[in-house]
Amino acid sequence: MSKVDSVVLVHGAWHSPACWSQVACRLLGAGLDVRAPALPSAGPDAARLGGLAADVEAVRAALAEVPGKAVVVAHSYGGLPVTEVAARTGKVAHLVYLCAFQLGPGESLLSSIGGKEPPWCITSADGLTLRPAGARDIFYNDCADEVAAAAEAALLLQARASFVQPLTAAAWQELPSTYVICERDNAIPVFAQEAMSQRARQVRRLDTGHSPFLSRPDDVVALVRDIVAAS
Repeated sequence: MSKVDSVVLVHGAWHSPACWSQVACRLLGAGLDVRAPALPSAGPDAARLGGLAADVEAVRAALAEVPGKAVVVAHSYGGLPVTEVAARTGKVAHLVYLCAFQLGPGESLLSSIGGKEPPWCITSADGLTLRPAGARDIFYNDCADEVAAAAEAALLLQARASFVQPLTAAAWQELPSTYVICERDNAIPVFAQEAMSQRARQVRRLDTGHSPFLSRPDDVVALVRDIVAAS
């Protein structure tokens, strides 16, 4: 029997924990304890958004509630707060970077992509928030139309500060990690995922776009359960 029976699911920019609902329900049905914290850097109200430090605290608080140890699955931007805090908690057995930013100390999301937002990332007039343009093609290119439409309608504002604040720690230097390359991703190019995956102990691949938790939830669940069983 695995010594790990908890999974913490950490969403990416512009999203909420609801994006994990199909994966979370299946993992719960398999008897696993599942947590999915909300990151304060994403939300509907620009005045109430937090930065990377607030996201780190949200992940830390979720891990503090885990009985025993957990496999932590981070998607996209969610890789940053997970990377910053996971090794400090004593609660993490394995890190999974699902087409996520697996960065090192001193790096921020923006610095890792050349210091400039991609053309589909729109900055507000006051410079405080970001929103994606063309999310249907960038995030949900392999999702059913109705799934993509619902996901796009649920997108939130993202604090720009969360993209420019650098990491001070790298949990993957101390903990085992798996990088999952999503081979049809239009948000994080495959070559960038390949480069980041060199920091992981093992690499897996999915033939999906940027949001496999929506387009191929069964595949994500199978992958996570494999890692839980081996942890």
